[in-house]
Amino acid sequence: MKAIIDNAIPYIQGVLEPFFDVEYLPGKDIDRAKAADADVLLIRTRTHCNEALLAGSRVKLVATATIGCDHIDTAWCRKAGIKVVNAPGCNSSAVMEYFFTAIYKLAEMKHLDLLLKTIGVVGVGHVGSKIAAMGENLGFKILRNDPPRMAAEGPKGFVDLDTLLEESDIVTIHIPLENNLDFAGDHFFNSMKDGAIFVNASRGEVVVEEAFLRNRKRFAGVVMDVWRHEPDINPAMLAAADIATPHIAGYSMQGKINGTTAVVRATGEFFDIPELKEFSLPSAEKPFSLTRYDIMADDRALRSAPENFESLRSHYNYR
Repeated sequence: MKAIIDNAIPYIQGVLEPFFDVEYLPGKDIDRAKAADADVLLIRTRTHCNEALLAGSRVKLVATATIGCDHIDTAWCRKAGIKVVNAPGCNSSAVMEYFFTAIYKLAEMKHLDLLLKTIGVVGVGHVGSKIAAMGENLGFKILRNDPPRMAAEGPKGFVDLDTLLEESDIVTIHIPLENNLDFAGDHFFNSMKDGAIFVNASRGEVVVEEAFLRNRKRFAGVVMDVWRHEPDINPAMLAAADIATPHIAGYSMQGKINGTTAVVRATGEFFDIPELKEFSLPSAEKPFSLTRYDIMADDRALRSAPENFESLRSHYNYR
């Protein structure tokens, strides 16, 4: 059997070789010709798995070492008999830590008082729920908006989007791209409070850039980790952000270990390979050294060479 693996998935070299003929490629270079004779693809967000890539191939499993599946046409794969597996929650703690690092750094930079402020969390899944819980532990008031969860669980603990936008001092988005393209447009940004902070660490395409830019001067601070048309990001959006990073909010060592573990085990389950089913990695090759995350180093690296967006991600020193 043959496996094609995104060469930016860490800690995986040598793991599948006893069972597969393995080829490692940059995610963007996994094309129709390469996929044609593969049985499994282990990917990240830069490989768009759809009919154009997979039709006529012998691929049976697509496993992505990411929380989301926005880059995979899951409906087409289902019809084609291709199983799709993701890694829900693998880097949720890392994104939560990134969020609080960012807002405290922003407060330091701009002399903002965060005491008794309200955080509005749009999308209360793996990431949003951790931000909400940590926020409450830190003394913030938390407003939660998540229509699918509210429909399933009832209205208690949730608010509608307009209420959240009107009452929140900090608004952070954590929603999938599916069904949410252009989610944050004119109404969204017009409804936010003057002097609010806006954070997006979900998907760049959920934000209508023109609507955001029209409202930018009203906001006290902006943190952007995700961008439309990555890696070709809009210079105006980069200039508008107080803290700008190259889609690395989830890039912690533990988050990457979790993602790699998930796709290897999924491969083992699908192909019934006991050694892969039980695959695990140590938390690190050596004990973690506790250090303060310098988020502005990531900001400087992106601003100094935005054309290196992909390289900054693929060569990132995991936190």
